[in-house]
Amino acid sequence: MREDLALIQTVDFFTPVVDDPYTFGRIAAVNALSDIYAMGGEPITAMNLVAFPSCSLDLQILSAILTGGADAIREAGAVLLGGHTVEDNEPKYGLAVTGVVHPGQVVTNHGARPHDVLVLTKPIGVGVLVAAAKGEAIDAEGFAPAVKLMSTSNRVAAVAMKKVGVNACTDITGFGLLGHAYEMAAGSGWALEIDLSSVPVLPEARGLASFGLVPAGTYANARYLADKVIFTGEISEVDRDILFDPQTSGGLLIAVPADRADDLLVALRGAGISEAQMIGRVLDEPAKVVKVRGN
Repeated sequence: MREDLALIQTVDFFTPVVDDPYTFGRIAAVNALSDIYAMGGEPITAMNLVAFPSCSLDLQILSAILTGGADAIREAGAVLLGGHTVEDNEPKYGLAVTGVVHPGQVVTNHGARPHDVLVLTKPIGVGVLVAAAKGEAIDAEGFAPAVKLMSTSNRVAAVAMKKVGVNACTDITGFGLLGHAYEMAAGSGWALEIDLSSVPVLPEARGLASFGLVPAGTYANARYLADKVIFTGEISEVDRDILFDPQTSGGLLIAVPADRADDLLVALRGAGISEAQMIGRVLDEPAKVVKVRGN
């Protein structure tokens, strides 16, 4: 827009991942806002995208969904301008979001450099717990960590990231950790290496995945990435499923210069992001591939 101003535009919406309509609205909004934070920007406006079966569901449910979204937008410091609704048999909700950033401070997913350290700000395994909750294989207490994670904004993590200075970032959503890591490797032109033992995973995810409670998107991700990911060492089928697991409102995967990695972790944990972990590095190897090192 100007030498000191650029716009970031993003859009995302999906079907319910939780039963409570307010919580669903909040999660969908937090997820849509995340792309702005991943690029180092600040959201300024949002518009609702709604599909709802008004003839078969109480409109109070829609009101609760929109309230959850509006609260998340307000907490982000953005303004809700309006939106658009359509009649549909299955509820869907999300946002179109506009953010702003200084052109010289844009963070992309293709800026990773050799010897960068990879930091992940949230555990993975959300898709497994969502699948288990839909199949009534997990109670509310067991599902609570996933709900908390999905409801938590990446805003604080983005502030810490910008303060320290990083080379690349992407938020982890539907393509799973490995899918979004591959996008970073492909965009940057350097191979990424992930240490399985360092990757934070939600409680109960491995146990549930061992019973086959994984979403269909896991297998779609695995097929797409079959020739883009190299596994070495001992890695179980369950761990592979979790690495491919599609996330909803996941964390940020950040490539930070090695001499700033400790500073980034200190900043993240000081901001309350206690589960942030160094999970790998960018290799000095010009290849569009992700390597996963097992035990």
